[in-house]
Amino acid sequence: MRPFARYAAAGAAALALLAGGGVVAQSALTKVPSEVRAGAYDLDTGHGKITWSVDHMGFSTYYGQFVNVQAQLTLDPANPANSSLTATIPLTEVDSNSDGLDRHLQTADFFDTANHPTATFVSRSVTLDADDANEATVVGDLTLRGVTRPVTMEVEFNQAGPSMGNTYKAGFDGEATIKRSEFGITYGIPMGLGDDVKLHIEGEFVLKQ
Repeated sequence: MRPFARYAAAGAAALALLAGGGVVAQSALTKVPSEVRAGAYDLDTGHGKITWSVDHMGFSTYYGQFVNVQAQLTLDPANPANSSLTATIPLTEVDSNSDGLDRHLQTADFFDTANHPTATFVSRSVTLDADDANEATVVGDLTLRGVTRPVTMEVEFNQAGPSMGNTYKAGFDGEATIKRSEFGITYGIPMGLGDDVKLHIEGEFVLKQ
């Protein structure tokens, strides 16, 4: 998998990792994309999150997470380009390991959640890696603070198959990098707080019955 510039909303979207060819019904775990069951999936919110990181004025790389992300995935292993991902990220559900920073992130300096409580990602294209059928590039639109910008996510298929609770799951990891200034979030940049925000997305999607 390519380095970090590879993942929004997530999800998202790996979803594509399906190599072409016929779909094989699969009851056991598989790491072969063409064997994944086609259909509509919902993100298991207990096993889906977005980890973000940003340069903290050169002193460290600061990490936080968004949890309780909602996402819907449509998988078409026979024609990966028909796969799609949509995600809604509750910006109030941020965990930076600092109560003070969590509160600050809600203000107009950052997310302005009083006016924009969620961010959304909607995929526009899914393209398989020519050299690795387990990897795909997902391009979509991220809307944050009322601003919509294209985002490219590099996604890797982990595995699919039966899981606990008599469910069928497909798991993916994704990575992307965005510039927060492109969404009107410029607080701290002149002081050296990073503009580039790296996103790592983890998602276990449950097939709808």
